[in-house]
Amino acid sequence: MKTIELDDDLYFFIASQTRHIGESASDILRRLLEQPVKAGTTVPTAPVVQPQPLADAMGLEALLDSDELQKEEKSINRFMLVLSTLYRDNPDSFTQATEIKGRKRVYFSQDPEALRASGSTTKPKQVPDTPFWVITNTNTSRKQNMVAQLMASMGYDEALTARVCGAV
Repeated sequence: MKTIELDDDLYFFIASQTRHIGESASDILRRLLEQPVKAGTTVPTAPVVQPQPLADAMGLEALLDSDELQKEEKSINRFMLVLSTLYRDNPDSFTQATEIKGRKRVYFSQDPEALRASGSTTKPKQVPDTPFWVITNTNTSRKQNMVAQLMASMGYDEALTARVCGAV
């Protein structure tokens, strides 16, 4: 397997094209480029997650247009602001966050103990004004990926997703 460097906007575009949890970047690119599945690779049989209709993006747009997000010096604070706003804009669709997982870690839960049990250094924090908890011991790129996957599952368009991820 080779490693390549991508500009952030391309990375977020690829992440926003995720159809199911656990789909690899290679699988996404093969699908988008209409390339055949490589021999010896398995195609996940997980169901395709259909984006939910977006209730309202006004809070998210307002957050992006305000200085509040840019004033935050730490990515964790920007991450939490975005998650809180996503929940406020569409709490029903936000519940899909619990389906976003890494290879070994659970990223979102309504039970902080479930997050602690999925890794030794997850550092769960409650998303402000929500019943959800999120792991915070991840790098900024992983936080952006988590936001991109969540926004895709909630039905946000790619352009807005890229803007939000770039702000995190």
